[in-house]
Amino acid sequence: MADERGFSPGAVGLAFLSGALIGAAAALLLAPKTGRETRDQLRGYARRAEDGVKDLADKAGEALDRAVDRGLDLVQEKKSMLTEAWDAGRDAMRRERERYSSEKNG
Repeated sequence: MADERGFSPGAVGLAFLSGALIGAAAALLLAPKTGRETRDQLRGYARRAEDGVKDLADKAGEALDRAVDRGLDLVQEKKSMLTEAWDAGRDAMRRERERYSSEKNG
């Protein structure tokens, strides 16, 4: 669900992760370490970033599942209400026909 500025939690999380990755990469490139140490550190950051993206995707999927479930519940509720209204209208029509028939014949 988006906040009043139009930002969804997923978009904010993705922007945060992207900024963190860019900042980490810049820090690593400017740090006085060997190439091997830097590559190892980058791999670690990449794994953590991948895990973070997977977590965000899982959360987004769960949120979507909840929204779909709520939507299905709402549709079922409205369908039930419409069925009840339809049945009530049909019963009222039948009673009016019977009343009209009995008045006409009687």
